[in-house]
Amino acid sequence: MSQDKRIAWAGHAPQEAIDTLTAPGGMIVCATKVGYIIMTSDGAGLERKFDAKVRKRSKPGVVLCGSIEQLKELAQLNDEILAFYEKHWEQDVLLGCILPWRKEAFDNLPDDTIRELGSDARNTSCFVIKFGRPGEQIAEALWEKDRIITFASSANPSGIGNRGRVANIGERIENAADVIVEGDAYVASMQPGEDENSRHEQGVMVSMVDAEGALIPMQNGERSIQPNPVMIRKGIDFDKIMLNLAEIFPSWNYRQGEYY
Repeated sequence: MSQDKRIAWAGHAPQEAIDTLTAPGGMIVCATKVGYIIMTSDGAGLERKFDAKVRKRSKPGVVLCGSIEQLKELAQLNDEILAFYEKHWEQDVLLGCILPWRKEAFDNLPDDTIRELGSDARNTSCFVIKFGRPGEQIAEALWEKDRIITFASSANPSGIGNRGRVANIGERIENAADVIVEGDAYVASMQPGEDENSRHEQGVMVSMVDAEGALIPMQNGERSIQPNPVMIRKGIDFDKIMLNLAEIFPSWNYRQGEYY
């Protein structure tokens, strides 16, 4: 790996990473709570990400939200889903939910490539919060400074984990990235007592839409409301997230791998 593109995370957002994602086509690799991700901010960057991962174009990148206010501006929510996000924000728990874009936010995306590769055919995306301070700081700075949205996927060839080590992101991604924000120690600290063979390498994903991509209805404490939240991917802190699902939604389902 080229040493001149490697930056050790020092508790703040590296300016080099911000500058890269502000420039056209920029692509970085950054540490999170569950390993390393590729971060991009425009259509050209997303094209580079898909090429670096050799990833199917039908699997969109997730949307990284550096604040609840950003989430509210980009995604369709109802009061229960917002409360669900706010609880995890307060608990500092990584959470991603499949949600429809707000029409005005989707229409205002800078180019058609972002709309194609940053969402699925239903105009839904996974909106993620509390994914880890190194990446959060970058996403927050870009949004606050220039209202730039960051998109991400895991920094490893599709279907192969990086085990929380920058050395495992793969030569193709190493060569493609403009900047690499290293934080192996940070990743390890997020799951104390676990090692690279036992810790979770992904976050929980919950679908908050029906089969056509429309937002699920409010439950208002009533039973057996359909459609309802579906946990479609197990990951770090899944036990806490299931407890929060049970507290807010009388009905929800677990369907590992059903979508995405």
